[in-house]
Amino acid sequence: MTKAQKVLVIGGGVGGLAVAIGLHQQGIDVEVVERDKDWKVYHVGIIVQANFVRALNVLGIGDKAVKAGYAYRGARFVDLNGNVLKELPGDTAVDGLPSDLGLTRPALHKVLTEKTLELGIPVRLGVTFESFEDNGENVAVQFSDGTSGSYDLVIGADGNYSAVRKVLWPDARPQYTGQGVWRYNVPRPKGLDWSDIYVGKDKGKVGYCPLTEEDMYIFAVFEEPGNPRFAPETLANEMRKRLEGYGGIMAEAAAHVTDPNLVVYRPLEACIMPAPWYKGRVVLIGDAAHSATPHLGQGAAMAIEDAVVLAEELGTRDVDAALDAFMERRFERAKLVGTSSIMLGEWDMHPETAGDPIELTDRIRKKLAEPV
Repeated sequence: MTKAQKVLVIGGGVGGLAVAIGLHQQGIDVEVVERDKDWKVYHVGIIVQANFVRALNVLGIGDKAVKAGYAYRGARFVDLNGNVLKELPGDTAVDGLPSDLGLTRPALHKVLTEKTLELGIPVRLGVTFESFEDNGENVAVQFSDGTSGSYDLVIGADGNYSAVRKVLWPDARPQYTGQGVWRYNVPRPKGLDWSDIYVGKDKGKVGYCPLTEEDMYIFAVFEEPGNPRFAPETLANEMRKRLEGYGGIMAEAAAHVTDPNLVVYRPLEACIMPAPWYKGRVVLIGDAAHSATPHLGQGAAMAIEDAVVLAEELGTRDVDAALDAFMERRFERAKLVGTSSIMLGEWDMHPETAGDPIELTDRIRKKLAEPV
């Protein structure tokens, strides 16, 4: 089998754009299709760490991501009143760039889309696949706009509810973990340069992360029995209920949760695929392969690491060998993040059998600071 010359990426989100940039760097012809014609993401923040910054730096956009967000000192666990229990400071990621960073999803999307367009990578919006057929030598793809194409490899980077995964593994579906996450952007208090996680309540936790000099986002992750659906007009009230009983900065931040239209609520549904994440010449990356919960703040980082590693391997090996090497480098690391994230949620909901979430979080942070 020969090296990949032409690759299709299905999904124009974090993982899809990162792998497209990486493949272009390797001199591989790459195209992206994205079903959302507006190419937008919802406006909340994300927490990222050293491995995220290091991977983006490989793609040549680490400094732009840092400038688009807010670098802070690390994570702290605090009690219900905001008293510090444990500090988990970050180490420098690479080339003087910070290891802990908060930024809005639109800011990250802008960094990735601008680099993609700057490189001249073709991106077709409002388009996805209708079907694909792997004949062993290439993959023939029929698109939703009536066009077709032939590719040496197809990469499914289409998220937790991946249509590509549904074709290859129809029984692999995200499962509700028992918790939901609430997010809202609020003003950042002057001088706040940590991401704090408040513990001490059963069934969940809350916290915040700086995003810019002016803004931060707050989150609440709690058990939501029965996977309920909430009327949109009730979301602000429901989120404030989950923020009750906390002091310190969180008490002040909770008062800003007033507009239900700005609350982002998601049930936590995870799908961690066994190895391998590919069949023939079609491979999954990011949430399509290993979606987890946000307890470790590693979703975007895992997708971008996947992208960097896959592009590196495809640039140096034939397709079969590259996919095997990709799995060798990525499976255990992504599985560790996924299973540990889900375990932290289980400990929230079942504190009587819980381990030490601070120790586990510290250990995983240190492990992920190591190169892939």
